[in-house]
Amino acid sequence: VAVTHRDVVELAADRGWEVGPGDRVLMHAPHAFDISVYEVWVPLLRGACVVVAPPGPLDAVALDGLVRERGITHLHLTAGLFRVMAEELVDCFGLLREVLTGGDVVSARAVERVLAAAPDTTVRHLYGPTEITLCAVGHPVRAPYRASGGLPLGRPLDNTRVYVLDRRLRPLPPGVTGELYIAGAGLARGYAGRPGASAERFVADPFGAPGDRMYRTGDLVRWGRAGRLEFVGRSDD
Repeated sequence: VAVTHRDVVELAADRGWEVGPGDRVLMHAPHAFDISVYEVWVPLLRGACVVVAPPGPLDAVALDGLVRERGITHLHLTAGLFRVMAEELVDCFGLLREVLTGGDVVSARAVERVLAAAPDTTVRHLYGPTEITLCAVGHPVRAPYRASGGLPLGRPLDNTRVYVLDRRLRPLPPGVTGELYIAGAGLARGYAGRPGASAERFVADPFGAPGDRMYRTGDLVRWGRAGRLEFVGRSDD
């Protein structure tokens, strides 16, 4: 996926990140993993500190130790690792200002358990494919929180446009399921060396300015309460 320097800057400049001077963000993702864009550039461009994890894989116990030893304030966890730490090392979350998670279905029960143990911590649920640099929408969850159904995907980031469309690219009203298309800030140029695949997934945006494109995600979503996106499934399932 061909992401530009401008895409990275747009991501780091989003007003939703709760990162600033005095914060310490753990970088533990591989460089090829899109969340590394957050772990490196968001703190560096906002006056915070990047704490580089030691080489090699890190399990829940090792991450818990790093948070305690290195004074980590912000941490990203995959949905699976978030669930494990919520079950086995929930006290760790009380040391964090914010934990980010996503990339798969995040357990609402795990979020409830974390916020019950760490009421001053924010759990930020992220959604978005690499084709939009990292994420297109996000949903911060804070205490008090009680799990009831799945977590919403949230609202768009700054300068990002999201559309819920039918097969004829017509916008759908709240509560009606359609395919998610993403446009605006962070949209990648396409797939390097794969013009056919790029043309299939990066299509003309009929709602933007001439020449604008949007990314066809293949995800089925709907607009829910308070203008938040809700995940339903995949169009190819």
